[in-house]
Amino acid sequence: MTRAQIDGLLQKIESTEKVEGGSDRAKAIVNRILRDLFYTIEDLDIQPDEVWTAVNFLTQAGQNGEYGLIAAGLGLEHFLDLRMDEEEEKAGMTGGTPRTIEGPLYVAGAPKSKGFARLDDGTEVEQGEIFFMQGKVLDDNNNPIPNAIVEVWHANLKGNYSYFDQSQTDFNLRRTIETDENGNYQFRSILPSGYAVPPGGSTETLLSAIGRHGNRPSHVHFFVSAPGCRKLTTQINFEGDPYLWDDFAFATREGLVPDLTVITDAEKIKEKGLDRPFSSIDFDFTLHSEIEGIHDAEVERLRAEAVA
Repeated sequence: MTRAQIDGLLQKIESTEKVEGGSDRAKAIVNRILRDLFYTIEDLDIQPDEVWTAVNFLTQAGQNGEYGLIAAGLGLEHFLDLRMDEEEEKAGMTGGTPRTIEGPLYVAGAPKSKGFARLDDGTEVEQGEIFFMQGKVLDDNNNPIPNAIVEVWHANLKGNYSYFDQSQTDFNLRRTIETDENGNYQFRSILPSGYAVPPGGSTETLLSAIGRHGNRPSHVHFFVSAPGCRKLTTQINFEGDPYLWDDFAFATREGLVPDLTVITDAEKIKEKGLDRPFSSIDFDFTLHSEIEGIHDAEVERLRAEAVA
């Protein structure tokens, strides 16, 4: 079909819309996507069986609950981050802690504590490497922010997350920390493992079809927020992971790979109540002040929620 024929068909379809019905924004988005899809089908000579294979795939992906992973794996979530970065830069915001993807595995309602929290439930402490992470939450002017909220979550040694992995205790490796009067936070946990998308799932099927892997490097997720500041969604990674700069979700960014120091000093080990060396990360989060005229950094999306 020619472009003119396709445009005529699209005009016929759009003519069935009621002027006074529905959302103008939804109409504009759907019609644009449909136009680009029709053009793609024609340009690449996509056949009906391929179209229905795609429809069936999308149905299965919904049943598997993997759209969040697919959005990350196709680079869509990273693209949205870069657009937000661009908007902030145009508004004069520079510096601060880089944002990166949230991913689909946050769970609201993690237990809250002041200043310090232990994330792990102890079940993997013998197999895992104990690590502490500490620092401050700062504003644009490098001032500490007391009572800021640091939400943190990560996978266990098997690459699984509590709530989604029913074998783990409630809120294992998930906590909410309120900074102290000096803007300090600290937590203890075990170094998480990297992981891959579910084997045999929709995300793996799609990535395999386009010749890509589905592995993520070891990482820790954060939401950091404070009144009057733009919410920060970010994560840190660890040097030495083979997928550090080859993350299927494109989440690794400069400025988010802090130094990991191994502490072997006997006195420092004793101070932590431990009997073996541990690792430590110092990392400050810097938040931007809210300004008018740009989109909210708080992204509305469907998230899991549990009661502590």
